[in-house]
Amino acid sequence: MEIAAKLMYMFTDLVLPLTLGYYCRQKQWLSETFCNRIIDLNITVFCTILAILSFWVMPLNPTLLWLPVFGILLSFIPGLAGYWIVRGKYPDGPEKASYLAAALLSNIGSLGGLCTFFLLGEAGFAYNQIVALFQNLVFFLFCFPLASYYQKQLHQPMAETDASPSSLASLFFTRKQLPTLGTFAGILLYTGGIPRPDGLSSLFTALIHISAWFAFFPVGYSIQFAEMKHYYRSILDLLPVKFLFTPLVGYCIASQLFTDRAALGTILIAASSPVGINSVILARLYDFNVHLTSAAFFLSTAVFLAVVLPTLILCLS
Repeated sequence: MEIAAKLMYMFTDLVLPLTLGYYCRQKQWLSETFCNRIIDLNITVFCTILAILSFWVMPLNPTLLWLPVFGILLSFIPGLAGYWIVRGKYPDGPEKASYLAAALLSNIGSLGGLCTFFLLGEAGFAYNQIVALFQNLVFFLFCFPLASYYQKQLHQPMAETDASPSSLASLFFTRKQLPTLGTFAGILLYTGGIPRPDGLSSLFTALIHISAWFAFFPVGYSIQFAEMKHYYRSILDLLPVKFLFTPLVGYCIASQLFTDRAALGTILIAASSPVGINSVILARLYDFNVHLTSAAFFLSTAVFLAVVLPTLILCLS
């Protein structure tokens, strides 16, 4: 795909829905409930279908096995660092849960994917998508149950917390885990030798754009700069976690496993990605502090574009 076309998709699938969502917020045309329904529809329908179609054609060979591992590692490395920081930073509450969401989730697939394509070409972009797919697995299989757990803690006293098997099962088996089932369904279709019909490629492309709008529009609706400004200082300590600690640890591990320049560069870019849009979505769905996650998303993206990306260009050129 030409660079001009990718820049156009960046504008139409990222900037436009964010701007339109923010505009609708200012005009008070929609409600919080409506935006949450958009998010739920995107997760349960579009993301599930995309997971099936993606993994249906993803080759499972030994040379690619470490890339999915990094999709998981690059969530838990900053996530564990964020947990260590947040223990004494906030009391148990929506701020603590929002900070953890911002630490765990990075913008690997969209912004990271675009940067990987510019710097490393199609091979790097393909590697990036494998890493991003498995970060999505962390999002659906780990972050949603964790958010559900925090939500239960916030809305009922500790003494009344239900630890029964049925309660624990409710954390992991919800409609929001449907994309996880879609992932395994796609893997089964691939390993079963069932070819994906050619016509589904066009459907996949269309759903990518639809899903992007359904994801970014509610985030734009959540942006309130007047509220976000109160949290910029409190999330500054997240920046070295995202842009120094995670890239350093991720690259050190990757350099022991890969010799391919595109694979190493892909891991470095993915490890350097800013706070992910999914942290804002998680905060919206579970009534955490959406202003904190929005501030982390906005500030880290600005720092990435102004400082981190030029540094990556110098390192990888």
